[in-house]
Amino acid sequence: MDKNRIPLVIIFSVVFIDLLGFGLLIPILPTFAMDVLHLNESSVGILLAVYSLLQFIFNPILGSASDIFGRKNIIIITLLLNAIGYLLFAFTDSFLLLIISRIICGIGGSSIGVAQAYIADITTPSDRSKGMGLIGVAFGMGFVFGPLIGGFLAEISYSLVGYGSMGFSLVAAIFSLFYLPDSIIRKEKGGKFRLFDTVSLRVVMSTPAIFIVIMLFFMITFSIANIYGTFALLGTYIYKFSHAENGMVFGVLGFVGALVQGGLIGRLSRRYSDLNLIISGAVFMFVGLLLIPYGGNMAGILIITAIFSLGTGILQPVLMALVSKVAPGDKQGSILGLNQSFSAFARMLGPLWGGFSFQYMGYQFPFLTGAIFTLLSILVSVLFLKKHVNFNNN
Repeated sequence: MDKNRIPLVIIFSVVFIDLLGFGLLIPILPTFAMDVLHLNESSVGILLAVYSLLQFIFNPILGSASDIFGRKNIIIITLLLNAIGYLLFAFTDSFLLLIISRIICGIGGSSIGVAQAYIADITTPSDRSKGMGLIGVAFGMGFVFGPLIGGFLAEISYSLVGYGSMGFSLVAAIFSLFYLPDSIIRKEKGGKFRLFDTVSLRVVMSTPAIFIVIMLFFMITFSIANIYGTFALLGTYIYKFSHAENGMVFGVLGFVGALVQGGLIGRLSRRYSDLNLIISGAVFMFVGLLLIPYGGNMAGILIITAIFSLGTGILQPVLMALVSKVAPGDKQGSILGLNQSFSAFARMLGPLWGGFSFQYMGYQFPFLTGAIFTLLSILVSVLFLKKHVNFNNN
């Protein structure tokens, strides 16, 4: 992978800078919506779901477009859209403006699937878990520094968070324009761009290995999305954490995730099969989700959060790499885009259920629901995944 090290470093830097801006908003968006715009928990869930709805729609579209027009061009366009959405957030004084901001950022956030396709282009199957782990490291580091910076800025002004996020996205776009090499040669003129790639969808639905892996990714993503909006609410309204303390909790989430996906996952993937890693990661995640509502204090929450993040840090890159391994070579971009689309659908449903259950059923329910779905993913892995996916080349 030596010849591809420079492109990997560059795509990592681009994704990290972009996610740094995204991370600024994570701990403060729910409390901004409730304290400034006076929304309830269910409305916060709707707000978070709108973002993911747009990703659900645009991930496969942009993935297919990147197969035709090149990964680099699509990445730059989405980064510029993010900058516009964050700028609008800085001026937001109504629920309508906030929704429009999240719609624009939802389209821009579809760049992650394209970045995954970029990594799939330049890595071998044996190195792919490590390559995909870089996306996880970027997420982790974005969640380490972003929430810490965002929590600090929110103590001064919510608008500063929007300006800061916009600045990071612009820097990432400029960096991509000048330094990111394209990873594929554009298809010949005979290759047609399809707004909705039904061919790839039929491939997913008719290939058990691809379908099962994507459904696993869906269940894990739902379990995570189910709590991300309510995690900040749990900290603020149940544990009475400040913005800065919420940022610290999200920082631990990011730090452990970056540690696992930045170094540990490469060693683990060489020693253990993907199946064993999926099951182990899901067990850690299950334990964390069960215990988070009962952490009691900051120290307890930080320890439990680290256990949860250890699980997600193992699961996400392994599942992403597995999708690319079972996908046909000429459909990498579109299949990964479809996977991100299903993932976005899970991120849409998760906040809706999380906000509703937090408000009407009790603050524990989003976390318990996530634990149930994680347990289901373990059962699917044990009963079905081994039957349809060949792990011998691990």
